[in-house]
Amino acid sequence: MKHLRKIINLCLAHKWISDNPFAAYKNSARPKERDFLTKEELRSIRYKEFIIQRLDQVRDIFVFCCYTGLSYADVRKLKRAEIRKGDDGKLWIFTKREKTLTSSHVPLVKPAQALYDKYTDHPTCEHSGLAFPVLSNQNMNGYLKEIADLCSVQKQLTFHIARHTFATTVTLGNDVPIESVSKMLGHKDIKTTMHYAKILNSKISRDMGMLDEKLQNDF
Repeated sequence: MKHLRKIINLCLAHKWISDNPFAAYKNSARPKERDFLTKEELRSIRYKEFIIQRLDQVRDIFVFCCYTGLSYADVRKLKRAEIRKGDDGKLWIFTKREKTLTSSHVPLVKPAQALYDKYTDHPTCEHSGLAFPVLSNQNMNGYLKEIADLCSVQKQLTFHIARHTFATTVTLGNDVPIESVSKMLGHKDIKTTMHYAKILNSKISRDMGMLDEKLQNDF
């Protein structure tokens, strides 16, 4: 309905129609809660040892996205040439989001860099110039369900959860400024990023803990 309303407003602006059928309409749809992994769940997936290579490979790419905020489409097209040293001398991802074509610059934290280095000599990556040997979205999400079962994670694991985990548990949950998180995620509007901040009970707990200490000292 939001997209249809945009078309209607365009028609009104060009005077293709005279009346606005949305004049008395109010959208009652509520935004869905975005699922993400807790610190414990991310740790259980990250350190789980898999005998089956395909599960190990999918887990590595998923965890890499948890530490970089890349979506499935972004990590699938990520080239080695897009990972290079920044002005600080450390490795960064310099890419554009597949969905919005906005720039996304993300420094590689140590867990992400270790996973990137792991696939330096992978035949598929050497031949294609890509950072990771990413399978189809359907196969990746199918294997993620197996990984969730093996790691006792009671959530429907999909690749988009990795992006949500980066925004919440990895960054905002560790007091990374929301402006920096928004820039790394490639959001055009910081309001999109603010949605993640609203669902972090851990940050609320820390903030209120600091307030509690201040109140005890002041009163």
